[in-house]
Amino acid sequence: MTPRPVLSLLFLFYSAVLLAQDEVPRAPERTEGEGPFKQLIIRGATLINGAGSPPIGPVDVVVENNRITAIRTVGYPGVKINKDKRPEAIEGSKEIDANGMYLLPGFIDMHGHIGGSGQGTPAEYVFKLWMAHGITTIRDPSCGNGLEWVLDQKAKSNSNQITAPRIEAYSYFGQGLENGVNSPEEARAWVQSIAEEGADGIKFFGARPNIMEAALDEAKKYQLRSACHHAQLNVAWLNVLHSARMGLTSMEHWYGLPEALFTDRTIQDYPADYNYQNEQDRFGEAGKLWEQAAEPYSQKWNAVMDELIALDFTLDPTFNIYEANRDLMRARTAEWHQDYTLPSLWSFFEPSRISHGSHWHDWGTEQEVNWKKNYQLWMTFVNEYKNRGGRVTTGSDSGFIYQTYGFAYIRELELLRETGFHPLEVIRAATLKGAEALGRADEIGSLEVGKLADMILVEENPLANLKVLYGTGAVKLNDNNEVERVGGVKYTIKDGVVYDAKQLLADVKAIVDEAKEKEGINELAQPGAGE
Repeated sequence: MTPRPVLSLLFLFYSAVLLAQDEVPRAPERTEGEGPFKQLIIRGATLINGAGSPPIGPVDVVVENNRITAIRTVGYPGVKINKDKRPEAIEGSKEIDANGMYLLPGFIDMHGHIGGSGQGTPAEYVFKLWMAHGITTIRDPSCGNGLEWVLDQKAKSNSNQITAPRIEAYSYFGQGLENGVNSPEEARAWVQSIAEEGADGIKFFGARPNIMEAALDEAKKYQLRSACHHAQLNVAWLNVLHSARMGLTSMEHWYGLPEALFTDRTIQDYPADYNYQNEQDRFGEAGKLWEQAAEPYSQKWNAVMDELIALDFTLDPTFNIYEANRDLMRARTAEWHQDYTLPSLWSFFEPSRISHGSHWHDWGTEQEVNWKKNYQLWMTFVNEYKNRGGRVTTGSDSGFIYQTYGFAYIRELELLRETGFHPLEVIRAATLKGAEALGRADEIGSLEVGKLADMILVEENPLANLKVLYGTGAVKLNDNNEVERVGGVKYTIKDGVVYDAKQLLADVKAIVDEAKEKEGINELAQPGAGE
């Protein structure tokens, strides 16, 4: 008989975190963006194709009926373009002069929760922040607003009825069941039910081995993909290597990976007074976990890595969501909070014994030093995984721990750079590798003839400075000795619809300003600083 207490407690914990008590407002009917067009031509851009190729330009890219039909090199840098090489426009064609701009595939956020009632974040706010940062596809890893809710927004996004990225809906394991899944038979029946509803995949938090194995086996039959946050309450049953062998296709964060690398223990070294329901305990002790694992490049470390790669397993590290653990003041004072973080979200971030991830009960130097060491070991594994041919993707997990939608995703790109990825490898992780992990690389993820028209245009070179992708841009001293802001995505193109990314940001700021006015505050106060 399955011991119900462990499974039920974990299910109830995450149900409380993820399920909205009140329905989150859905996105309004689209009024933004131009198109789609019978023909769209982007002229004179420098192309970064997402597949790892170096930049090339100037190129003209032709889109017809939402498909890329031509990518044509039309000249040489610093030389006047030969008009005879350019593709001809048809009557009514939309043309964008992209001279001096960089054209990239739309970004894929592999860990994108669409807000929640606890954070007070409506879909419009979340979607516009993502789109303003060039994110044209997201994977919702839990459908915390309800599977029906997410599938409705997915359908409306696919038909361009709303301003939103493409949505991949991964229902969390047991969603819709009062007591979760407690047997292999229940697991199979539940997988069948969400497949029939239209889910794209399953998000696990771990389970007893026979239950997990049954669910993953059934998922394969329905071509459902899978992700897992190997939560501490269940990781003693299954670590990352165990679940990958069963057919899990990707892991979230890093939980369960150090446990697969243990050599002198099987369970994390918890102190006697540890309580998982106390989130400072949870996150504080998690910061000591990588040092309990096998040393980098040791026999055990290499064996685990090589087997995961052989299983075609995907790592989605979400470095950014834990960054406050190693530098709380930096995360709390990020320059975009005042204009783009909703007061309700800011309140959710503040120290709390209830809000998930707001574990700053008594956070200090010792915890941050532990997490800095944690990052060094974690990043070493992820970078070497990529070097040996393993798939690494980009996810943000925004809406928690001082990470605001969109901005957090760009920070994830910077952290991959810190990990050791070349900028072209960073862009590939953010585009093609995500598409591969979703099973959609034939449609999105790189700029190639035949693929869908998901693209972004930036006026600065992101390979030279990833900060130019932030909505707030990057600070630069110009030739006149004047400080200026440069960058920010200029256009986000999704399904052939051209969006003014800066206008989307302005819309978000208006939402935030209205919320501040309604709550009678002028600016967001730092915790403990009063109103």
